[in-house]
Amino acid sequence: MSARIEWAKQAPDAYKAMVGLEQALAKSGLETSLLELIRLRASQINGCAYCINMHANDARRAGETEARLQTLSVWHDTRFFSEREQAVLAWTESLTLLPERHAPQDQYERLREHFSETEIVNLTLAIATINAWNRFGVGFAMIP
Repeated sequence: MSARIEWAKQAPDAYKAMVGLEQALAKSGLETSLLELIRLRASQINGCAYCINMHANDARRAGETEARLQTLSVWHDTRFFSEREQAVLAWTESLTLLPERHAPQDQYERLREHFSETEIVNLTLAIATINAWNRFGVGFAMIP
């Protein structure tokens, strides 16, 4: 597949808006390693090769282990992820697959066991943001 258009050059204000979301997440207090798990898992689901490559590398730089990176797509079948991370990964999958999953109440309650309301909002922003980035990456056939 060949790249289509360089969307950030064609719509710099749109790109700036996306960067603004990332800046808000950087100030959220959520740890980088958790944000990278969200970004990588959503990108796997959405099939964004560009984002998978970038966020796997970013996760490594944030201290992520190869075992966890290699099994992220099957996280529920491993013991590598904490209950807190599992709650986030389930929420990530549900919001990424929203038409199929509908953000179940039990997953929301599980989040509440580990995160404040503000953190849940910021986690949801992280999921929404990476899903938007994935749509640019896949839609415009960005190549890693």
